[in-house]
Amino acid sequence: MTDNKWLDRWNERYSNNEFAYGTQPNNYLKDQLQKLKTASILFPAEGEGRNAVFAAQLGWNVSAFDISAEGKNKALQLAENNNVEIDYQVGELQNLNFQKEQFDVIALIYAHFPADIKSSIHKMLDTYLCKGGYIIFEAFSKKHLDFVLKDEKVGGPKDIESLFSIEEIKSDFPEYDIIELIETEIELNEGVFHNGTGSVIRFLGKKK
Repeated sequence: MTDNKWLDRWNERYSNNEFAYGTQPNNYLKDQLQKLKTASILFPAEGEGRNAVFAAQLGWNVSAFDISAEGKNKALQLAENNNVEIDYQVGELQNLNFQKEQFDVIALIYAHFPADIKSSIHKMLDTYLCKGGYIIFEAFSKKHLDFVLKDEKVGGPKDIESLFSIEEIKSDFPEYDIIELIETEIELNEGVFHNGTGSVIRFLGKKK
């Protein structure tokens, strides 16, 4: 079950007129998507829709979900402004009607689920990806804690358990050919809540 405080946090963040993380796609996602043939893609924890809308503009068949109804409202507004359609559901993953091997790509972009469920969510998502499909992943690494404690404007969780390590990604997605799996420092400039230097894990994997 979703913690009400967790849900309230995201609904509050997404209820402002301003887009919390901007309207432009994440750079890593943008680079990787443009290399792939358009097909079906799922965006978990998609918030206000910046990445989903970008994929739809490229011609992808886009599905997305989040626990925040406010996020969905903003995402559908952004999609309408850009003359594209996305299928966006609100709820927890286990209650949504996705099918086994439904998607060609799953894009996890700053999908920081609560620490106690993040690995189980990854393993559930893996079942929805077809063989030969790709995971595109970027999220804050455990080293990021030092960065956010120095400068809150960079954003991200403030507890080490919610952050990621290379070992966790290998454990959560074992049956993949690893095209890229790195921990690296990047400069973020995404809306109001991702600004400054941070440490991230980037993963591009192809399901065996």
